[in-house]
Amino acid sequence: MKVLLVEDEPKTAVFVKRGFTEEGHVVDVALDGPDGLHLALTGCYDIVILDVMLPKLDGWSVLAQIKLRLPLQPVILLSALDAVQHRVKGLDLGADDYLVKPFAFSELHARVRNALRRGPPREADLLRLADLDMDLARHRASRAGQLLDLAPQEYRLLEYLLRHAGEVLTRTRLAEQIWDINFDGDSNVVDVAVRRLRRKVDDPSEHKLIHTLRGVGYVLEARP
Repeated sequence: MKVLLVEDEPKTAVFVKRGFTEEGHVVDVALDGPDGLHLALTGCYDIVILDVMLPKLDGWSVLAQIKLRLPLQPVILLSALDAVQHRVKGLDLGADDYLVKPFAFSELHARVRNALRRGPPREADLLRLADLDMDLARHRASRAGQLLDLAPQEYRLLEYLLRHAGEVLTRTRLAEQIWDINFDGDSNVVDVAVRRLRRKVDDPSEHKLIHTLRGVGYVLEARP
C-alpha cells in the first residue's frame, strides 16, 4: 500500500510514518497544504491521510480539490477539532473517515483498512500491456502467462511503469516515487533497478516493452 500523509506536526508525522513503514507500506509525507495537494494529484496513492489544520492551505481546501479531481480517492481526515460540525463538514466534503487527535496508530490503521475495504477501487485490479499482466489484488505479475519472480522494489517499479505506460519517466521521477529519494545524477540506482527488471520482463521475450530514452529516462510501451 502507498500512503500519503499530509501533516505539519513533526511528532505526529514521524509516529504515523513509522507505524505504516513497520507494516510494510510506502509512506510519503507532505508538511503543508500545497505540497500535499500536489502529491495527492500526481502520486497515485492508495489512501491520503490529511490533517485539517495545515499551513498555506487548510485540509478542508485540500480535500475539496482532491475530490474534485479524483472523486474516488480515499481520504481520512485527522484533526484536533472534535466538534460534531467539524466531523460533519469533513464527511460532507467527501472524506471517508474523520479521526480526532490524539489517536492510537492501531485505530488509524484499522480505519484505513476499513476505508479501502468498503470504498470502490480507484483503478482496475488488473494492469495490462501487450502480454504483460499485473494482478494487483493477488500481488503478482506475468509475461505471456509465465509468472515473474519480482523483488518488492521490482514489483513497485513495474507497477509504476504500467500505471504510466506510454509516458516518458525521468530517472528523477522514478527515484522519488519508488525509492523516496532525491536523485543524484551520479547515482545509478535507477539504471541498475531497470536493468534487473528488464532481465525478468523483456529478456525472455522477442518483443521488448521497457525502452530507454538516452539522457531522459524510460518508457514502457509496446512497439511494432
